[in-house]
Amino acid sequence: MPFGEPDGIADVAVQRPWRMRAVLSRTGEIAERFLTASSFDRGPWITVAFAAGIGAWFLLDNQWQWSAAIGAAMLLALAAIAVWRGRDDRAALRLAVTVISFAFAIGMAVVWSKSELVGAPAIERPAVVNLDARILEREEQPAEGRVRLTLAARDAEAGQPIKVRVNVPTEKDFALLEEGARVRMKARLMPPSAPILPGAYDFARAAWFKGLAATGSLIGEIEVVEKAGSRNSMIARAQRFLSAHVRSRLDGAPGTIAAAFASGDRGGISTADEDAMRDAGLTHLLSISGLHVSAVIAAAYFLAIKLLALWPWFALRVRLPLVAAGVGAGAGIAYTLLTGAEVPTVRSCIGAMLVLGALALGREPLSMRMVAVAAAAVLFAWPEALVGPSFQMSFSAVIAIIALHNCAPVRAFLAPREESRARWLARRTLMLFVTGLVIEIALTPVVLFHFHRAGLYGAFANVLAIPLVTFVSMPLIAIALLFDLLGAGAPFWRLVGLSLDLLLSLAHFTASQPGAVKLVPHMGLGIIALFVAGGLWLALWRGKTRLWGLVPAALGAMALALSPVPDMLVTRDGGNLGLVDERGHLFVLRGAPGSYARTNIVELAGSEIEPLRIQSYEGANCSADFCTIQLTGGSRDWVVLAALNKQRIDERQLAAACELSDIVVADRWLPRSCMPRWLKIDRRYLERNGGVALYLEEERVRSVASSQGEHGWWQPTKD
Repeated sequence: MPFGEPDGIADVAVQRPWRMRAVLSRTGEIAERFLTASSFDRGPWITVAFAAGIGAWFLLDNQWQWSAAIGAAMLLALAAIAVWRGRDDRAALRLAVTVISFAFAIGMAVVWSKSELVGAPAIERPAVVNLDARILEREEQPAEGRVRLTLAARDAEAGQPIKVRVNVPTEKDFALLEEGARVRMKARLMPPSAPILPGAYDFARAAWFKGLAATGSLIGEIEVVEKAGSRNSMIARAQRFLSAHVRSRLDGAPGTIAAAFASGDRGGISTADEDAMRDAGLTHLLSISGLHVSAVIAAAYFLAIKLLALWPWFALRVRLPLVAAGVGAGAGIAYTLLTGAEVPTVRSCIGAMLVLGALALGREPLSMRMVAVAAAAVLFAWPEALVGPSFQMSFSAVIAIIALHNCAPVRAFLAPREESRARWLARRTLMLFVTGLVIEIALTPVVLFHFHRAGLYGAFANVLAIPLVTFVSMPLIAIALLFDLLGAGAPFWRLVGLSLDLLLSLAHFTASQPGAVKLVPHMGLGIIALFVAGGLWLALWRGKTRLWGLVPAALGAMALALSPVPDMLVTRDGGNLGLVDERGHLFVLRGAPGSYARTNIVELAGSEIEPLRIQSYEGANCSADFCTIQLTGGSRDWVVLAALNKQRIDERQLAAACELSDIVVADRWLPRSCMPRWLKIDRRYLERNGGVALYLEEERVRSVASSQGEHGWWQPTKD
């Protein structure tokens, strides 16, 4: 036996590669049969892999992990080529694995390159500086009482070039503050803000990809050193002129909404109207995106093809769909430029151009491949858009619409048939409602992930609001502007006002209904990944195979329902905290209703009840300087010591109080002698970790820093 063991080991060593090859062969055969039976379309999945590479870059922590992920994807592609080389029966599988792996690697490389090229390190600390600057962008925000300027500036003291954003009060004389003008000013600047709490909006990341190193406000006056050239601000001037003209023709809230539709200027919309539109699920109507661009292009296409058809000589010699597509494309591009050419508008314009191209060529205008091409084009130019709500909501809605209308039952339901006009209208109305419902279902995970709240009646509101805006308000605005050239637009502006009053009434009525808004705690990345995976599977596969997408979606819904609510939330500066008791009631340390910190605490705690002050908490005992709070979490009680101000306390007394506490929270540096039993959250800790969420039953801390890695926009304080 001892002499036979080496031979047996050798036999196993020889057999092992053959077994591995057999396993790979069987796996490849199963995958090949699955891809063939499911009519696998590589086009959309290539874009999904490209987007996955971008998302992986944001998820992974540092350049070593990014490099390893790119290398692993490339090795997988090379392995597929090597293992299935010369196998005609594995050609589809080999091509799918190779192309998708390369797409993943390219996506990660694109966003990494974009970050290195455009990212600007934030200033180290808040400062008051003298700036010599060139105005790059000007955004009017009359509802906020300010004008927002984006500047290519130079610090007069340090001489360092820097891109900043400065708010200027509207009482200042800003007539000459146009794009291209050179100005001098004193401004109070601060670094772009990191998320105030885990799961909150990350302005620092958005500012990084915009190249902003600081934001701030004006101190004193602005000196215009050099006026703007006419070419530099021609489009911006046209946009502001159009917005001002619309508001001059239509007063009040309808005028601000009409200005947003006509020029993309949302600065005049009041906070109350913005909130009502958001809670009613109608916010998408305010930002110039697919609906508005599509309406403009569709109107131009329809008018062109109908008017040109009245000219027999031209209609017999030229393909009218091709000419109408050109007219629609010109109208879409002009509207995109006029409304500021923001990323959502450009994205919508790209998609619309692809639809027009398909119409001109006689191809199917709405297909997943068209959406995939549009998404790939946008992500290649703006890879950072992937992690923003605008991109996710726009493409989720479009994918849901196309997937729904390409289903065999829906095609059969909408197929032409002999019927009365009333039945035809009833079918279309029912389909409009079903489409709105499907869109709401598709958007709900995205909305909950980013905004922690969803309007439950959005599908019903959109059934009325989308046709109202598309077929009434926007055409009337266009007609009113056209007749204004003749001085006869007043009657049409009155009709515009009535339609927009109806839209706002619908929004306020929907938002005011009991249970109209549902708040949920922060949804983890794993949960949203399950929803995304399930939604893409349902949309992109064909036949019964697509039903497997319901599994991850159902798992995501279960995980969301079981997600724990954080027991304590501490903001990034330690200035506020929120506690959730056993009944789900929220208590906050400070902050007026509507303040930024308090609003984020309420949303991330998922509380739909007006929060109370911590002093009224049943287990709280507060003095002028500190509150001691008794909490129950898991199988034990917790003692929290929270500072109420920055007054100096005797160190021995503070050390004794810390020793009796499990958690200490303060918005200042605490001495090292303060040693609580579990966690000390002071200024030193928060500068290193950012805002935190505590889960006492699991004794788990989730911080802002835990999701940031070593990306350029995150700059924690080093010990």
